[in-house]
Amino acid sequence: MGPDGGSRVDITEIEVRSALSVSRIPGVQYTINPYVGCEHGCRYCYACFMSRYSRHHKDAPWGSFVEAKVNLVDLLARELPRKRKRSTVFLSSVCDPYQPAEERYRLTRGCLELLAAHGWGIEILTRSPLAGRDVDVLRGAAVVSVGFSIPTDNERVRQVLEPNSPTIAQRVEALKEVRESGVSTWVFVAPMLPMDPLRLYAMIHPHVDSVLVDGLNYSFRVKEIFHRNGWGYALSGQYAHRTGRKLLDLFGEKARQVCA
Repeated sequence: MGPDGGSRVDITEIEVRSALSVSRIPGVQYTINPYVGCEHGCRYCYACFMSRYSRHHKDAPWGSFVEAKVNLVDLLARELPRKRKRSTVFLSSVCDPYQPAEERYRLTRGCLELLAAHGWGIEILTRSPLAGRDVDVLRGAAVVSVGFSIPTDNERVRQVLEPNSPTIAQRVEALKEVRESGVSTWVFVAPMLPMDPLRLYAMIHPHVDSVLVDGLNYSFRVKEIFHRNGWGYALSGQYAHRTGRKLLDLFGEKARQVCA
């Protein structure tokens, strides 16, 4: 059940054939997704297409199911020694590696332990303060950065669009704790949801090494929700340009935009 009392999520266990996936993300060669599905259930999430790859939940709404890849760590332990050279791995591209199921299954932690032991680089993106649990492992990695998705400063916006995700305050506190532990941190302000850019800047700028900004690329998924809540203005290209420009100006050299 999510932090706002959302509906129960159906969690099943599956076995897969590989751990490392070749990445299409610039600068990152591999990704690891420990789970199929994501309990956070963000309304705008591009990864909802993963439902069609689900073993048991092909027609289930995004956010209502999770499939834990229970043999993932064992597979990774076999795959890493076979690679001729070390690289960087991104966790994760189509799920949150620290969604609530991770507290039980510890698949992300198991993968991080192996990656660190083999000298691989690690890049993480999450919404969850559970990432702070693994700073002991992360501090031993060759190259590591932990990013938190914080696309708004407005808690009501978060409750509507990210109904089962950790609160903004929880993310900011986790961001602070991870950076104070000596691990490099970044924030992904994407998609740029209805927000006060100055307030968001004040909340996160002391705790980040870099910031990445992007617009709302799948607005059709949330168009009705935005209009119903009086946020129709945030669907426009003008809003994305104006807000992105403001964030880039505020963060200066720390920030860059995915798409100019």
